[in-house]
Amino acid sequence: MYDSRALLDSIHRFTQSLEAEKNYSAHTLRAYRKDLREFALYVAGGSEGRGHLDERVRQVRIDQVDAMRIRGFLGHLHGRNSKATMARKLSAVRSLFRYMHKLGCIEENPADAVATPKHGKPLPTLLTVDDLFRMLDNVPNADLLGLRNRALLETLYSCGVRVSELAGLNVAHVDQANGLIRVLGKGNKERIVPIGQKALHAIASYRQALAQCHVGSETAGGALFLNKNKGRLTPRSIARVVDQFARACGLSVPVSPHALRHCFATHMLDAGADLRAIQELLGHKSLSTTQRYTHVSINHLMQVYDKAHPRR
Repeated sequence: MYDSRALLDSIHRFTQSLEAEKNYSAHTLRAYRKDLREFALYVAGGSEGRGHLDERVRQVRIDQVDAMRIRGFLGHLHGRNSKATMARKLSAVRSLFRYMHKLGCIEENPADAVATPKHGKPLPTLLTVDDLFRMLDNVPNADLLGLRNRALLETLYSCGVRVSELAGLNVAHVDQANGLIRVLGKGNKERIVPIGQKALHAIASYRQALAQCHVGSETAGGALFLNKNKGRLTPRSIARVVDQFARACGLSVPVSPHALRHCFATHMLDAGADLRAIQELLGHKSLSTTQRYTHVSINHLMQVYDKAHPRR
């Protein structure tokens, strides 16, 4: 039976709401549960890493938790976690109490009185257009593996999708005729993104070679990019492919799938694309997230300013 005052039951009810009402992904739900479990253990005086929640945790009531307890939790995290991770865990706690306050289970949200740890936002990795072209043009395409790697790299840069979105693409999501792909983003929100002819050609070459190698066999429920066992390629495997070819090209900065997403947005902005349009392409909920790319493109913005401002 659900106890509206028990912290554990509140956490369970809250995470259920994220799944049912917000449609959060399994990965996001795991992160929330892990962070809130750690918080519950701290409040009860338990220790991180227990195999199960002991009786002390089960006895903690949500209305017993005040702002001092939450600040103490942040102090407990200090030195063990980065400020960004601390901020994320505080956000999970704050969301839990906000939800329970909305339900009327607590009179106020104690987490509102706790300041979020300040942390600098590092500028994203940025490759020049020349460096990126050199990387893409040097992917060998003499065999099936090379064709697949070229196709996925071209698609990452052409569309600016997240690595999880790329891994989740199915063959049916690619509209060759109209140059579009259908992407399932965060919160299972669907968006339509243009895809360039080079990426489309690379995908077509890869899928044609794949069909010739596996005539008459089914492949991973329609997944677009497959591993050697004909299963869906994972985000981790895609990250290894990106890193492999970045190193092979002798690039001096670490390159990840997310770095290619940053390059996509920055190069589009440098070429004059509207920030709102880039926001839609990237699937960002907030424009402030997209505006991070303006810091990378400050030279371009200064050039625009110098040319356009009437009283510069």
